[in-house]
Amino acid sequence: MRQEIEAFLGYLANERGFSENTAAAYRNDLFQLVDFLQEKGVTTWSEVDRQLILSYLLDLKQRGYALTTVARKTASTKSLFKFLVAKGIRDNTPTENLGSPRVKKSSPQPLSVAQVKALMRQPGKYHTPEAKRDKAMLELLYGSGMQIRELMALNLEDVTLDGDRVSYFIRGSRGRRGEVHRDTVPSLEAYLREARPQLAHREGERALFLNRLGERLTRQGFWQIIKGYAREAKLDSQVTLRALRHSFAAHSPVAET
Repeated sequence: MRQEIEAFLGYLANERGFSENTAAAYRNDLFQLVDFLQEKGVTTWSEVDRQLILSYLLDLKQRGYALTTVARKTASTKSLFKFLVAKGIRDNTPTENLGSPRVKKSSPQPLSVAQVKALMRQPGKYHTPEAKRDKAMLELLYGSGMQIRELMALNLEDVTLDGDRVSYFIRGSRGRRGEVHRDTVPSLEAYLREARPQLAHREGERALFLNRLGERLTRQGFWQIIKGYAREAKLDSQVTLRALRHSFAAHSPVAET
């Protein structure tokens, strides 16, 4: 049963961009669940039913766990069973419509301006097309305050360098336009002029930010890149996608219309 949990944790880290701290918390939660189930004589995930899950959650409450902890353990359990169903290990989930303690959600702790600058300095240590792309991405993300998925969805025609301004268009059901001062994103022009042509292996690809295969960089790919720079800046425990988004949005002087 622990083997499936490790596969699930790998999915959270690589596909969902969970931080090491969050993944470690999920590991503790789910191994605790396994210990409980094995005490009940359960040895495979297919044996787990709704009553067993309810008994587990009741046991947590009786042992005096805080509501926030029970809520997190409930969330990790529900996420695990969704993963098991997606992988064909189970046909259904025993946690469907399972309630969770209501706790007040707090916003992630944003990075300080100094921490953000430390993170943004890391790509400048390298001279590869990828590093130039990463520098431009971080500058545009920080300067505009846009969401990471919005950044990844930008096409070449969505960004215009005009005089001392950089204008951009964010697509979606409610498309919106914005602009930042050109000095805020000094690496963008160099990326477009020098680095992107080196990455553009596929004719007709319109994505603004490309991976090394010449395809659109994904949110997951972006997160793997950021995690590497966060480690180099000794910020790996503070940098999560949510914290990054909140920090950039809080600091940025974005103008949108």
